Amino acid sequence: MDKLTDHLHTEKGAMWPFLKRMIGYLFTHKKLMYSFLFWITITAIIESMFPLVILNLVDNVLTPQIKLLSEASQSGIAYTPELSLVYPYILFIIVMGAIQALSVFMFVRDCGKVNEMVMYDLREQLFRKLQQLSFSYYDKSASGWLLTRLTSDTDRVTQVVSWGLLDAFWGVITIFFCQIVILFYNWKLGLIIFISIPILLLVSIKIRILVLRYSRESRKINSDLTARFTEHINGVKINKSTAQEQRVTRDFMQLSSRMHRSSFRASYYTAMYVPIVVFISALAAAAIVYFGGTMAIAVPAGITVGVLAASFDYGLKIFMPIIDISLFYAQVQGSLSAGERIFSLLDEPLTIHDKENAGTFSKISGDIEFKDVSFYYNKDNPVMQDFNLRILPGTSVALVGATGEGKTTIANLVARFYEPVEGQLRIDGVDYTDQTLESLRSRIGMVLQTPYLFSGTIEENIRFGRKEATDKDILEALKLVGAEQFKDRLKELVGESGEQLSMGERQMVSFARAVLTNPSIFIMDEATSSIDTVAEQQIQKGVEQMLKNRTSIVIAHRLSTIKTCDRILVIKGGQIIEDGSHKELLALKGKYYGLYTHQLREERLKTI
Repeated sequence: MDKLTDHLHTEKGAMWPFLKRMIGYLFTHKKLMYSFLFWITITAIIESMFPLVILNLVDNVLTPQIKLLSEASQSGIAYTPELSLVYPYILFIIVMGAIQALSVFMFVRDCGKVNEMVMYDLREQLFRKLQQLSFSYYDKSASGWLLTRLTSDTDRVTQVVSWGLLDAFWGVITIFFCQIVILFYNWKLGLIIFISIPILLLVSIKIRILVLRYSRESRKINSDLTARFTEHINGVKINKSTAQEQRVTRDFMQLSSRMHRSSFRASYYTAMYVPIVVFISALAAAAIVYFGGTMAIAVPAGITVGVLAASFDYGLKIFMPIIDISLFYAQVQGSLSAGERIFSLLDEPLTIHDKENAGTFSKISGDIEFKDVSFYYNKDNPVMQDFNLRILPGTSVALVGATGEGKTTIANLVARFYEPVEGQLRIDGVDYTDQTLESLRSRIGMVLQTPYLFSGTIEENIRFGRKEATDKDILEALKLVGAEQFKDRLKELVGESGEQLSMGERQMVSFARAVLTNPSIFIMDEATSSIDTVAEQQIQKGVEQMLKNRTSIVIAHRLSTIKTCDRILVIKGGQIIEDGSHKELLALKGKYYGLYTHQLREERLKTI
């Protein structure tokens, strides 16, 4: 089965669908978003007003006062400038600064909240989807690949559409208002700024894309480099025993050289970026000074000194917004793959789900029937075809056979982890796809070959499938599986994945967890194959108790553990080739007889 792989977005037109969908997440929190947009607009407007203060201060206060001072000096009259005329401007700047400080606080607060809420929404949806997806999806998805979707990918895309969008929106609004104001006062100077904006944007975006391209390349090579490094450290004995140290070192150095070139280019264009943008901004400012200065000293003057000063200030103000916009563009480009991974997971169709108006199993007696069932993971390699089997309520059925013959598939089909491609699987005479998943699985107990325990206490792990269970219920479950030694250890922590317990102890806890739900159908998939014989003998007593009067499917490698089962089915190629009790199959002297006697001889040899 093909594994899922990351997609590197280089095609045009991929950015807008990604942004559109992410912005949709933002506006699920409309109140916060409208508040954010309002306050960031206020901030941008105030930002564009500061040069107007300079304009009016120069034209209405400083220039007239200098003129009066000059005239008084020429007439030999002492003149004291009216400093009080500056006070309203000082007060206005303080008030605007206070409002701007408030607006910055508000939009940063709102943006932070939106960022966390969108991240919460994405992670909650991703986790829920992972719980709903069938096993077939996990067959083609590595756990590390899925974990990245839930952690770094969600963090990256939410950063882009919250803080990144904040910077970009602030940049656009600031440039817009600055451009409108300068065009109003002098369209010629405004035109200089207007022309410089697209030039700055194009240059900025082009350099950012180059940085992104080589950074991506460097990261990809770094992943290969890490894998190669790990591979040859773990395989160092093979390298030495085959005298390949020099060759693998050369291969590693070639890969390292490729990463060096890519990283150098990324650093080179990163270093070029700010100087080029600064230089282009300086050219725009120089043009404003030249043409504005020419107009200011012309007779009659084309513009006032205040307009020239404000225009120069506006020319410099577009520098930071341009950087923010280009940075946002690069961030979006760099997050497309993360967004694609997230949304491909969220959009993954559910192959196993409840039908509309599905019924529910009010109770299950355990009558299981496979009727002409065909199933495959890969169409060209069917696991079973036209498979038929009837398991009567309360009977225990063991499935034996070589690996890959379809034993686990039968159990997975009963649990509806997979569904038949053709045919029907009936539970109590009803096609189980017509009933809800929850009503089926809540009545199935399953114990797997490798027991998995969650972090927490022994008690919490036993109670996992039935939260409302009483302490008495837990003790009865422990007694049933022959694990009464845990009754005084229920508050003991099991550690991550149960590492504080032995394999046998973990399996006993998992048996108790399965039994606590009082399942109508009990499935054991190689449940004792990974533990020692002493632990197996202890568990076997509990197993025999659990199988009594309960429909059970037991997949076992050690045939000695299934002798008491009502029926034993030998599976080969997805078909039943032998069916009977332990005694009947031994008397038949067929495939089961050969498997059993072979294992018996091996066990006797071990004891010699």
